[in-house]
Amino acid sequence: MNTLTFGFIGTGNMGGALAKAAAKAAYPVHMYLADFNAEKSLALAREIGGIPSTNQDIARKCQYIFLGVKPQIMADMLFEIAPFLLERADEFVLVSMAAGITIRDIQTMAGGKYPVIRIMPNTPVSVGEGMILYTVSEEVTPDMVKTFQEKMQCAGVLDLLPEQYIDAGCAVSGCGPAFVYMFIEALADGGVECGLPRDKALLYAAQTLYGASKLVLESKKHPGELKDAVCSPGGTTIAGVHALETGGFRNCAMNAVCKAHQKTKELGKK
Repeated sequence: MNTLTFGFIGTGNMGGALAKAAAKAAYPVHMYLADFNAEKSLALAREIGGIPSTNQDIARKCQYIFLGVKPQIMADMLFEIAPFLLERADEFVLVSMAAGITIRDIQTMAGGKYPVIRIMPNTPVSVGEGMILYTVSEEVTPDMVKTFQEKMQCAGVLDLLPEQYIDAGCAVSGCGPAFVYMFIEALADGGVECGLPRDKALLYAAQTLYGASKLVLESKKHPGELKDAVCSPGGTTIAGVHALETGGFRNCAMNAVCKAHQKTKELGKK
């Protein structure tokens, strides 16, 4: 089987996590890594057996080019590598993970109607439990999608989504981990106030969210039904649910998603 070439321009938290996931796949890949902080890409290269590189070199030779830079500097980075993409006669795919920037935007910035896979991953890809939303341009072939799926399956769950829903999906899965971490911390704080040691409270809170999430996914039951199953009449859990509702828990969670979605739209306009 031919060795694939994957290039990562930007090896921060998300780009680095995806590179690590790709490095775990079953068949060989040459991993080229570039970052404005050369020490960061060099350290990652040592960790996963990758090759320290440059933006230009990745643009010249890699079959899958992951664009892991912030939305605000995407245009400048693509302008820099556009001449090298234009010179190529072989097939390659641009994989963008920039919030708010559409496939059409990427193609315009890159200077050609190149195949583009737009992805919205979240930070749990670093432990193989991520949620990766993706959409593809019409230039992307089924074989390109298959290879992408095979190489990213170690990162977590992949879900194909029409581009019109990507920003909303990102507000849930992309931003959601931060909201979940706040809830875990708050549960643990409550446990500490009730007398639990901090390490025990954090363990109980985190494992409870992990287990509850797994039950939602595996049982296929509505979370409201699962919540009702825990709430005995006149019991402790329903008293806690009442306290959450009094504090506007669900309203706050919905507002967080909507605000994140609004900000994503704003980023795409800059």
